[in-house]
Amino acid sequence: MKERQSRLKTIKTLIKNSTIESQDDLLNLLVKEGYDVTQATLSRDLKLLKVGKVPDGKSGYMYALPGEDENGENEAIYVQDFLRGYISIDFSGNIVVIKTFPGHANTVCNALDNLNMDEVLGTVAGDNCMFACLREGVTGDDFMEKLKKHIPGIES
Repeated sequence: MKERQSRLKTIKTLIKNSTIESQDDLLNLLVKEGYDVTQATLSRDLKLLKVGKVPDGKSGYMYALPGEDENGENEAIYVQDFLRGYISIDFSGNIVVIKTFPGHANTVCNALDNLNMDEVLGTVAGDNCMFACLREGVTGDDFMEKLKKHIPGIES
């Protein structure tokens, strides 16, 4: 069994990099990382780290570290804005085309910008469509994989 400090560090990393909705989800991720931990120990770890839950931008909640709840809440708002406005996502080369409901392109564009995805070089919005230019070497599939980390279940 790996020692406690290592486990706490891994918990922080998992919470920062994943949308985790329950202790069971977190416990399963820790097992995959090689930790033999009980639900009771995980509960104590979460209490020690002062982990809380924030809205996930859909109808549920996700874990967030202290000091990140504001960022988590802001991200949840951007996720909601994105989901409310977009219709479809398509790509060609390093250009992503996101079709939106009329008048929603700026909101969706702003939401995408504020998700701070390193894969996105820049965005431009119209009325019912927006474009994102991806960094050299980033494919549309790479973009969708990363976007799904922010917005689980999103479809193109």
